[in-house]
Amino acid sequence: MAEFILVAGAWLGSWAWEDVARDLRAAGHGAHPLTLSGLADKQDLPAGQQTHVRDIVDEVERLDLRDVVLVGHSYAGIPVGQAAERIGDRLTRVVFVDANVPVDGESFASLWWQGEPVFEAMLDEGDGYWALNAADFDGQGLDSEQVGRIASGSTPHPGATLTEPAVLERWLGDLPATYVKCLLDGEEPNDDVADLLKSERWRLVEMETGHWPMFSQPRELARILHSCTRA
Repeated sequence: MAEFILVAGAWLGSWAWEDVARDLRAAGHGAHPLTLSGLADKQDLPAGQQTHVRDIVDEVERLDLRDVVLVGHSYAGIPVGQAAERIGDRLTRVVFVDANVPVDGESFASLWWQGEPVFEAMLDEGDGYWALNAADFDGQGLDSEQVGRIASGSTPHPGATLTEPAVLERWLGDLPATYVKCLLDGEEPNDDVADLLKSERWRLVEMETGHWPMFSQPRELARILHSCTRA
């Protein structure tokens, strides 16, 4: 059985994984949802992107976990990917759930699809924070109750975590990894992910849902995570 560290994306905390964690535990795994600094119940803590990497590494070490599966959703793929190479032989697999992946020397903002200046302008409008946009839920396979749950639990995302560059010691394709692509959020992985999927150590899994599968299809996501322990 594996020990899952579950890290949600922008605006979210450990609470986002409640349903998935319950199913993983029922299957006999350890499940450890983690809130990153500056978010949810830790929103008063200062945070940069390397703070988030340390949050993840520190949690693995604090709990003295082995056979670890690190799971990063959306933005959290960036710190999770960096943490994965820093926990050594404690790692069994890293799973990116419709996630960004770290690129050495690049930030979330520098890789923003509309360009870095557009993203930085959004941070300026939010006084240094990235605000949740309700329009992002459209077409993502969420019902009104699920949308309400996400919106009511979300907190503004600290901008420094999005503008600081990633630091990688080696090619991410050397790590054992699964990429979960949520098809309602785009049928193809981005170019950085597509390159990594050429590695023999990476595999692709598709879900017929949107960007927040821990809400829209938690049982199916838990099943996929469970299957990753047999990869």
